[in-house]
Amino acid sequence: MRGFGTIFLALSLLLPAGALAQATVETGAAGKPAAVDAPADADKPAATADDAAAAVPPAANAAEPSLPERIEIGLSTETIAITSDFSGVDLTIFGAVDNIDPLVQRQGRYDVFVVLEGPQVNLVARRKGRVFGLWMNVNSQTFAGVPQSFLISSTRQPQDITDSETLARLSLGVNDIRLRPEGGEHNSEADVKAFTEALRRLKERGELYQEFPSGVRFISQSLFRAQLRLPANVPLGHHIAHAYLFRQGVLVAQTQSGLDIRKAGLEYQLYRFAQVHSLYYGLASVALALFVGWLGRVMFKKD
Repeated sequence: MRGFGTIFLALSLLLPAGALAQATVETGAAGKPAAVDAPADADKPAATADDAAAAVPPAANAAEPSLPERIEIGLSTETIAITSDFSGVDLTIFGAVDNIDPLVQRQGRYDVFVVLEGPQVNLVARRKGRVFGLWMNVNSQTFAGVPQSFLISSTRQPQDITDSETLARLSLGVNDIRLRPEGGEHNSEADVKAFTEALRRLKERGELYQEFPSGVRFISQSLFRAQLRLPANVPLGHHIAHAYLFRQGVLVAQTQSGLDIRKAGLEYQLYRFAQVHSLYYGLASVALALFVGWLGRVMFKKD
C-alpha cells in the first residue's frame, strides 16, 4: 500500500486534475501498476474551425442570389390599317414577367403599367379674343415634342402603385404627361400654365389622352394582358408601347415595342400617288374635271 500511495502522489503533482480524472491506475496482485491504454486518436491534431467550415457544402454556406425580374411584351398586331369606315379599335398587349418571386406575387405586390405613346410633334396653342367685335387669335404658345396620343393602362390606380415623383418622372398619368413650352412668345408663367392646362384638356376631350385603371390583368402567375382603346382619330405614324414592372412600389424592369398606324385601301393609294407623283396627280385631276363637265353638259343639254 505504501508503494501505491507514492505513485498516486507523484501523478497528482505531474498531471492536471482533468487528466488525472481520465487516467486510471490499476494495481495487480503484486502491487505493480497496470498499463494504461492511450486513446486511438491521441496522436492526431485537433480539428480546427477552418476544417469544420470546409466540410460544410457550398449550398449551406450562402443561398444563391435571386435573378432580377424581367418584363417582355408582344402586341396582338404590329400594324393597324386605317380605312374610310374606321371607328376605333381595341388593342391587346400580352406580356410576361421572368424570374418572378412567388411570395411577392401571392401578396399581389407586382404591378404593371402599359403606355402607348403616339408620334411627337410641335404644337401651337392659340387663345381667341374679341378685337373690335371680331373673334381673333390674340395670343399663342408653342409646345415642343408633344405626344399626339398617350394611352395608359395599369393594374390599379396609379397613385396606389407608386409615389407621385415616380409617376411624374415616367409620365404615368394624364396629368403627369410632360408638355414642354418654348419661351419664344414671352408669355407670363400664369399664361403658360393656362395654355398647358388647355392643351391637356383638349387632348382628353378628343380621347387622345386616356387612362385605363385595371386595364392590365395577370392571367397566370407570370403572364398578363393589357387592353387599350384606340379612338377613331388616332394619329398616323409610329407609336411606341412601353411596359413598366413595379415590385412593391419600386420600378424593377421596363421594355418597349413598336406599332405602326397607317392608312389603307383606295384612300391611301390616292394619297401616296399624290405625294409621290404630284404632277401626274394634278393633270389627272384637271382631266377628270373636264370630263365630268363635258358629261354633265351632254346629259342635261336642252334641245
